[in-house]
Amino acid sequence: MKKLGIIGAMSVEVALLKENMEAMQVSTHAGMEFCEGKLRGLDAVVVQCGVGKVNAAMCAQILCSVFGVTHLVNTGIAGSLNAELDIGDLVVSRDAMYHDFDCVHFGYEMGKVPGMDVVAFPADKAMMDLAFAAAETVNPGHTRVGRVASGDLFVARKEAKEAIIAKTQAYCTEMEGAAIAQTAYRNRVPFVILRAISDKADNSAEMDYPTFEAIAARRCANVAMNLAKELA
Repeated sequence: MKKLGIIGAMSVEVALLKENMEAMQVSTHAGMEFCEGKLRGLDAVVVQCGVGKVNAAMCAQILCSVFGVTHLVNTGIAGSLNAELDIGDLVVSRDAMYHDFDCVHFGYEMGKVPGMDVVAFPADKAMMDLAFAAAETVNPGHTRVGRVASGDLFVARKEAKEAIIAKTQAYCTEMEGAAIAQTAYRNRVPFVILRAISDKADNSAEMDYPTFEAIAARRCANVAMNLAKELA
C-alpha cells in the first residue's frame, strides 16, 4: 500500500496541503507536527520540517522509520539559478546535490559526501514523470526538469548565485532538498523535489521574496496534491 510523505520547510508551504487532508490526525516527533490522513484519496503524512538541512534530514528519517512512507516529496519555493526560469515557474528535480559540502581537499568531488556512491542523488524516474505532468496541469508550459542545489544559505546576491552555478550547474537553489534526497536514497524510498521559483537570486531576492513567496508556495502545493492523486 502506498503512503506519501510530503515535507515543506515553512508553514506557507504546507498550509494548503493540511487544509485538504481528510481524517487528519496529528502527532509530534522531534518537535515537528506530523499530519497523517488522506490526501486526494492517498494515505499521506504532511509535515513542516523547519528551515535547513538538519531539520529536513531528521524529518525525512522520521517519515521513513516511524510512519513507513513508501514515497517522499519535498515541496516548496526556491531561487532561480537559470536565466530561463522566472518567478512562478516550476522545477521538478532530476537530482539533488549540496552546494556547500566540500571535501575536495581529501580527493572528493565538490558536493560529494564521503561514503556515498553518487555526487547528486537521483530522483525516482516514475515520480519525476508524474510530478512533471502534475506541474503542467498547474502552470502549463512553465515546468523544467533539472538539478536542485541545497545548502544552509539563503541566496540573495548575484555573486553567490554564480558560485553555486559553477559548482553544481543546478536550475535552482534552496535549503532542504538534497538532505531529504540523501535520506530517501539511503532508505531506498522513491522521492522527488518540487520547487516553485519565488525569486531570481540575482540581487532581486529582497524585493521579490516577500511578494511572491505565498503565490509560489501555493502553486507548488497544488502540484503535490495532483501528484498524490496520480499515485493513489
